[in-house]
Amino acid sequence: ASAAALPVVINTWAFRTATETAWRVLELGGSELDAVERGCGQCEIDQCDGSVGYGGSPDESGETTLDAMIMDGNTMEVGAVADLRRVKNAIGVARKVIEYTKHTLLVGESASLFAVRMGFPYEDLTTQKSLSLYSEWLNQSCQPNYWKNVVPDSSKSCGPYKRLGKITYKEEQTTSQRSVHNHDTIGMVVIGVNGTVASGTSTNGAVHKIPGRVGDSPIAGAGSYADSTAGGAAATGDGDIMMRFLPSYQAVEYMRMGTDPTVACQKVISRIQKYAPKFFGAIICANTTGSYGAACNKIPGFTQFHFMVSSPLLSQPTEQVVDCI
Repeated sequence: ASAAALPVVINTWAFRTATETAWRVLELGGSELDAVERGCGQCEIDQCDGSVGYGGSPDESGETTLDAMIMDGNTMEVGAVADLRRVKNAIGVARKVIEYTKHTLLVGESASLFAVRMGFPYEDLTTQKSLSLYSEWLNQSCQPNYWKNVVPDSSKSCGPYKRLGKITYKEEQTTSQRSVHNHDTIGMVVIGVNGTVASGTSTNGAVHKIPGRVGDSPIAGAGSYADSTAGGAAATGDGDIMMRFLPSYQAVEYMRMGTDPTVACQKVISRIQKYAPKFFGAIICANTTGSYGAACNKIPGFTQFHFMVSSPLLSQPTEQVVDCI
């Protein structure tokens, strides 16, 4: 368990500039929500690992779309966007959903129209890199992809696909198509000096996803969760599997019951393992005293999880590592 001190910023992966940006916001007197928005927004600008922000993870039609959410642990308000198109600052738009609507989640083309009304410019999210990713994928007969029970055989063809007359229900034996080199999310938890919690996520989702797919990132309780009476958590990995277990909500509830953050994270991972032993995923947890932890599922090529922490006990934002279970 980590020594406890406030404030604390913790985020998934070794996204140092995101941590530094969020910490600077707190130092300058900004709110926890401001820190989360600016920290995750930094990753959108930096295109962290190509899996956050514009120009990465093209979908099946070659388009990059964005998902993001932000949560206020004082009011339990959530703002989220999914399948956002042609707008770069997804978490900024998510913040506007809290500030200017009574809704929680806006999606697709309509979310983009809302963003423009809020003053965000339309911009092309495609880059030379995302175009080359897309063309390479087409040249490999669209492998890997996310189709099943279709004809022609989705493991050999780009389609177009039609559904099979008879569906065969079988447990998926393949290891997750994600890997440690194919991260998909920045998830961040910020706990202020008074124990106030905020959390958020931003991602461009699963590479080569079926258009319209929404993962765990913009779903409250799945991608992240914040509750100023208990703590905050954020998840990263194979969102299609992880979102079914509301891992961030579950971790916060474990911490509410007094469970150490590291143990809370481990219990969440263990719960998913029972149903999907080969899933790719990790979670970060922090409670209102500033104690924090993380856990990940051990699969080939992913045996450790790197995350960032900034707190008064550390001289600078520090990359930390946890062994997967």
